[in-house]
Amino acid sequence: MKRRTALALMATLPFASLVRAQSTEGFQPLLEKADALDSLKAVIVSVDGREVASRAYHGASLSGSTNIKSASKSIVSALVGMAIDRKILDGTDQPIASVLRTDFPSGPDPRLERVTIGNLLSMKSGLERMSGPNYGRWVSSRNWVRMALGSGFAGEPGGGMLYSTGSTHLLSAILTKASGRSTLALARDWFSPLDGFSIGAWERDPQGIYLGGNQMAMTARSLLAFGELYRRGGVTPDGDRLLSQTWIDQSWVQRTNSVFNGDGYGYCWFIKDMAGEKVYYAWGYGGQMLYIVPSKKLSVVMTSREDAPSARTGYRDQLHGLMSDIISAA
Repeated sequence: MKRRTALALMATLPFASLVRAQSTEGFQPLLEKADALDSLKAVIVSVDGREVASRAYHGASLSGSTNIKSASKSIVSALVGMAIDRKILDGTDQPIASVLRTDFPSGPDPRLERVTIGNLLSMKSGLERMSGPNYGRWVSSRNWVRMALGSGFAGEPGGGMLYSTGSTHLLSAILTKASGRSTLALARDWFSPLDGFSIGAWERDPQGIYLGGNQMAMTARSLLAFGELYRRGGVTPDGDRLLSQTWIDQSWVQRTNSVFNGDGYGYCWFIKDMAGEKVYYAWGYGGQMLYIVPSKKLSVVMTSREDAPSARTGYRDQLHGLMSDIISAA
């Protein structure tokens, strides 16, 4: 009797409301089960631009700000694409020497002349890594740009992946020098038509250049708004084009493989098959995740504690598993 009553009630609902109810019902059990992940802070699921499920965990808030760590590398990549669209930068084949030559060390390694903007975006510059064991020494230096350029080469430009926040910080420096404006000012200006997108606190180096690819504060919904911009092909819900489809397509071309997990890597985006679908994702330390599944019109944000690793503990793989379940539910 109760089932017949429920069906009769559902029959009176508008179709859109019915779809919304069914979608939410499919995701909520997954989000409830995710409470077992101690580091998890928030999950938001959006289908075709509509938030269909969300949940905060362990005392966190959906409106709370999170250090999105290296997920911010994808935002720096978008700013590079916007600068190319605006002719501030020539393109991904542009040598970094055309902008950063004054920061080169004396008697520079000739390979510096061969490093391009595209090499930095794909982590194939060949420059010594400024992440991992070198990170603390790097951010303690007096000039992060010059140290990143002057610490030598661990590989060849265009060679294998050498994941480095130094590379994305050089992109921030290039944006600053080429435009004459800070990276934060560019982001606030160029993303201003995108409702819900906002960057909070963001660390700067001793020269005042915003740290490209780390230490950026953002809410989960702000990160979702950014992801939705990519899912929609660079156009806001109001129809404003902020980023070219060409740039998004180029960003999602696999150019190397991650040294962390073997996943593909484009221009500051990881690429992975999950639940039979192609997924593009941003990943920050601790488990700050933005997943985009174009085939399902699906965008998902997961934020986590920022003070614990996610790769070697298996936590990142647990988040990937949650995402696979969400894809299947969609």
